[in-house]
Amino acid sequence: MPVDFLVVGLGNPGKQYSKTRHNVGEETVVELARRSGKSLRAGRDHALTAEVTIAGHCVVLAFPTTFMNESGQAVGVLMRRHGLTEPVTLIVVHDELDLPPASVRVKVGGGLAGNNGLRSITAHLRTQDYLRVRIGIGKPPSKEHGANHVLSRFSSAERTLMDVTIQESADAVELLISDGADAAMRRFNVRPAT
Repeated sequence: MPVDFLVVGLGNPGKQYSKTRHNVGEETVVELARRSGKSLRAGRDHALTAEVTIAGHCVVLAFPTTFMNESGQAVGVLMRRHGLTEPVTLIVVHDELDLPPASVRVKVGGGLAGNNGLRSITAHLRTQDYLRVRIGIGKPPSKEHGANHVLSRFSSAERTLMDVTIQESADAVELLISDGADAAMRRFNVRPAT
């Protein structure tokens, strides 16, 4: 069955990085695999992968086992292996410092927001026009604390919120696949007035 979408959750490999702010993308693809009764397994393309069906589409879920700043190595190979040539067949799930903690937004293309994973993917694919599911992790107290912030774990209160957010980001991926970017942006990007 031909693959329709590649969903990549960004993060760093290794137990020491599991459940850190930088690895919310990984958590999302693990959740998507779980919903299909699958788990990510080691493959030959510098990634843990699982093949699932979402809304009638064949979807490859992937978590690159390179470090974040080399994510494009795995993504480039996976796109080629599965014959995916259009950027809109790639959905990248990643953390975002510029979004409020525990928020989910959907975006088509755009800038890199200082994310080295996105920079690597863009360099390998020579386009920024892929789909993104962005998960807010909040800003560090200052720029110098940026690296420590993204590699830190959530407080227990934040973790409770983030567990809900991971479900929402998985929902956003499913909606992107089933109904397209406009529907997903309407649901996740437009906040009702309070």
